[in-house]
Amino acid sequence: MEGGVHPADASAFRTCFSLAWKNPYVLRLAFSAGIGGLLFGYDTGVISGALLYIRDDFKAVDKKTVLQESIVSMAVAGAIIGAAVGGWLNDRCGRRTAILIADFLFFIGAIIMATAPNPALLIVGRVFVGLGVGMASMTAPLYISEASPAKIRGALVSTNGFLITGGQFLSYLINLAFTKAPGTWRWMLGIAGLPALLQFMLMLALPESPRWLYRKGREEEAKAILRKIYPAEDVEQEIQDLKESVDKENQERASSEKINFVQLLETKTVRRGLVAGVGLQIFQQFVGINTVMYYSPTIVQLAGFASNRTALLLSLVTAGLNAGGSVVSIYFIDRTGRKKLLIISLCGVVISLGVLTAVFKETTSHSSAVSAIETSHFAPYTCPDYSSAGSSAVWDCMKCLKASSPDCGFCASPTDKLLPGACLISNDTVKDVCRGEHRSWYTRGCPSRYGWLALVGLALYIIFFSPGMGTVPWIVNSEIYPLRYRGVCGGIAATANWISNLIVAQSFLTLTQAIGTAYTFLIFGVISLVALFFVLIYVPETKGLPIEEVEKMLEMRVLQFKFWKKRPDTSTKNQV
Repeated sequence: MEGGVHPADASAFRTCFSLAWKNPYVLRLAFSAGIGGLLFGYDTGVISGALLYIRDDFKAVDKKTVLQESIVSMAVAGAIIGAAVGGWLNDRCGRRTAILIADFLFFIGAIIMATAPNPALLIVGRVFVGLGVGMASMTAPLYISEASPAKIRGALVSTNGFLITGGQFLSYLINLAFTKAPGTWRWMLGIAGLPALLQFMLMLALPESPRWLYRKGREEEAKAILRKIYPAEDVEQEIQDLKESVDKENQERASSEKINFVQLLETKTVRRGLVAGVGLQIFQQFVGINTVMYYSPTIVQLAGFASNRTALLLSLVTAGLNAGGSVVSIYFIDRTGRKKLLIISLCGVVISLGVLTAVFKETTSHSSAVSAIETSHFAPYTCPDYSSAGSSAVWDCMKCLKASSPDCGFCASPTDKLLPGACLISNDTVKDVCRGEHRSWYTRGCPSRYGWLALVGLALYIIFFSPGMGTVPWIVNSEIYPLRYRGVCGGIAATANWISNLIVAQSFLTLTQAIGTAYTFLIFGVISLVALFFVLIYVPETKGLPIEEVEKMLEMRVLQFKFWKKRPDTSTKNQV
């Protein structure tokens, strides 16, 4: 293994859950802070379903792809600011205070969204929610990491990942529950304020991070908390390690009072940590995960499933797999190691994106034909572009959906969706006429015999992504930086994550329109392959290392491809 490691504790998963009766205080800290992950996950998932109904209520949103992307991505823009400010706020005011402020911002945003009378105010609410989510996204794993015993730190920080995916799953359940309720999307977005309020009340009763307190000179408070967290036989060693780390920090501070970007890059351990941590956060987004989470129902419709409710129901399956994958991560993170999980995860992601590319390429090139006889059945509503093309033109469903003067939709055959159908003007009246004859109405994607394979591809993508790339980047960033730089470096990494998230969220629908869904997924696949080589070369293994020893490991580490090496003696530390 790279660097010095403690022997992996194969029972870390069982140890983590045995805390429920041995030391519930540690679990209380972890799950209370982890609600920040729940907020993160809920916001990511809920907008994908709410967007289907926002388009129905606001016609301007339905007609403008850029407005749909803005409603989704303005929360991400807010999260960029929240993560950047959160790094400074964590170091200045503490982890607990940052979480409380994040909850307040999220709660205000949820109220604004639920009462928004127009798309502009809805976007304002999304920005407030994003500020809270961005701040919580980097603070919650940091707080959990600094309040966790070393041998189960990975498992406990993974609970934050589990709550992120659990929040996404919950959001789809809420979306389904309110599909028939008046106000639909307002309930979907507004109910997000409840977990923020719950976390705010729970955090008021919890202490600050012991490591932050020690760094600020409040040593007795820090020691009191550490004695509640660690077994009696381990607490003194933990206090001694923390003292050494803070003493070293004070020596550095004597020569340079303020942290600046140049100083970060000139410090070898910080620079190496930033390369690995920021790189992982960027690749986490550019392998395409949030196209699946933000636009999952839309992707399902692009695969040939017309109904909003069906799209939400099928998306619930992918959200459930995502939550299940985070449980797998909790089990394996301290047994298998961070790096090995990343390698396995990215290999599976590359294969899954290859499947999605092939399926969508086949779907778009073999869509149902447009029949002149079927179209003439709805003569008053015929798509103008189809009429002007003449009888000799060969049209299919995909060509019909690309018509833009005005927008057109495909009304499938009542006997078989794959048979030739009608190309008609797209509006509510025509949609009702089409469905009134027990036909399916398509405006996003076309009926396809391969649609179910797209669902398989999405499911495989989530199964592989969630245990590795879904949780490990946050875990690595919570433990890879020296104490003095932990808040600001965590903020830099989280900001990089959200900037990448914004780029992907703001461009996905535009890309699918410009080059097609198949080639969009192909781009994500190539990026995933690059990410695989990045992990092999630049990401160290931090499994089993006390936080204070990670710095020593980075100091001695050299770049190498090895990540899978059996240790000859599991009772001692090894150095490479």
